[in-house]
Amino acid sequence: MCFSYNESMDVSMIIPISMGLAAGWVVNYLADVLPHDLRLSPALCPNPACKAAFRWMDYLFRTRCPKCGAWRRWRTFAVMILAEALALFTWFSPPHTLGFYPGFVLLTYLLLVAVIDLEHRLILRPLSIAGLLLAASVGFFARGWLETLVGGAVGFALMFAFYQFGRLFSRWRARKLGTTDVEEALGSGDVTLAAILGLLLGWPGITMGLLLGILFGGAGSLVVILWMLVRRNYNSLTAIPYAPFLILSATFLLFSR
Repeated sequence: MCFSYNESMDVSMIIPISMGLAAGWVVNYLADVLPHDLRLSPALCPNPACKAAFRWMDYLFRTRCPKCGAWRRWRTFAVMILAEALALFTWFSPPHTLGFYPGFVLLTYLLLVAVIDLEHRLILRPLSIAGLLLAASVGFFARGWLETLVGGAVGFALMFAFYQFGRLFSRWRARKLGTTDVEEALGSGDVTLAAILGLLLGWPGITMGLLLGILFGGAGSLVVILWMLVRRNYNSLTAIPYAPFLILSATFLLFSR
């Protein structure tokens, strides 16, 4: 039996579609459980009055809690859609230095880091360690060890300098405002993330990655400020998570080369 080109394309689409679904489930599950106890425990109902543990089949296929009927978080559906879109995008436009499978694994990891940072302002240490190993492997494969290690070192050094400056600025602002409850713009996890992205982008790519990340972060901060002004609840102490903007910058550069 012979298959036409179009039929072969239709069959091959099963790969990115199924991988996108699997990645969405994995990201949602890890984002639900890791920030709370760093263990692969059962996911809990988002309703604070319920907190019932989901059975695996319920977690995978139900949109409401089987005990109280509460809807799953809106993030659950957003991540599933985004993971599917990323899988299809990577399938049709893979980074030429990596190909589809390594590229999509990398995007799935970065999506997980971004989701957790957006929700909890955390970059978890186990994810940082996994990211360093993954980024080093990808960097060595793509461009060799020297550019990879220099990129990681430069990313770490530059973000560490920004982190220290941010701490000094936060302390100065706290004294001016007469408060101690001032959240720092950057955390130590952002420093590690910069090292991870440096390993991915190499040298000198990490310099452009950080610059674009800062520009994206500035644009995102402006949008948040305008939104707060429209809603008349502006708060100058609001801190914006920077990891998603750094990740967006690195992803843009990886897929534009």
